[in-house]
Amino acid sequence: MPPAPADPTIAALGPGDRLAGVFACVRKDRATGRSGPYLAVDLRDRTGTLAARVFQDVDRWERGFDRGDVVQVSGTVDRYRDGLVAELTAVRRVDPDTVDPARFLPAAYRDLDELDGFLEGIAGEVGDDAYGGLLRALLDDEALRRAWRRAPCSIGGHHAYLGGLLEHTVAVAALAAEACVHHPGLNRDLLLTAAIVHDLGRTREFTYGAEFGRTEVGELLGHVELGLRVLAEPARRAGVDELRWGHLAHCVLTHHGPERAGGRFRSAEAVALHRLNAVDAAVKDALEHGLGHG
Repeated sequence: MPPAPADPTIAALGPGDRLAGVFACVRKDRATGRSGPYLAVDLRDRTGTLAARVFQDVDRWERGFDRGDVVQVSGTVDRYRDGLVAELTAVRRVDPDTVDPARFLPAAYRDLDELDGFLEGIAGEVGDDAYGGLLRALLDDEALRRAWRRAPCSIGGHHAYLGGLLEHTVAVAALAAEACVHHPGLNRDLLLTAAIVHDLGRTREFTYGAEFGRTEVGELLGHVELGLRVLAEPARRAGVDELRWGHLAHCVLTHHGPERAGGRFRSAEAVALHRLNAVDAAVKDALEHGLGHG
């Protein structure tokens, strides 16, 4: 992805400024005023939201973008009542894959390089050759690591921001390591591996534009099934045998509850992962959204 151009941020704009840059379109309505039809548009970046209007060539520009698109705009900014409004002379959709989504979408405050280091450290504690080989294969996959760093955990729920998946993964894995200290009967290698990989389907679940969305395959299959598909081939190459695969897959399948496995947990590690995942999700959700959310 090429670096984003240094466009002015919305927070830095003032009356009389020229507006030219790439923004998220979070509202698009056609209305009629005294002079005829116009488009009412809201533009957003990480610093705020700006109301905008299109008065000229309305039919032409209306066909070129929709709410939820990333758009290239040009125009001027003026004061209107108690705020600012931009009059746009051009607005067109751009490919969101050419723009850094952090320009528009909320992002983790924690340092992702630091979180990556924690993830690698916990993965390095897995002593089982097969599970360890699987984790090394996943961590050596550069495309997967980029997706792992970018993905949120949800849309509107816990860790609903860029980097949220990595932050949640590290938290659950750290809780799993601590649980193994207090409960030495747990299979540490299995639980740590399951904690690290349980949400990998999230890397294929989301789209990134003006807002988070879901891929078609994410809508069809969900992140649990997608996660097993992410894991299957590298697990085979790492020599994860059928029994090890069964235990790991069971943990992934049941991390939101046992319904996907006939309504019963089949291992203490699956119970532990389910509970630890829920603890981190619930605490984060309460901190971000309050106790009445969810």
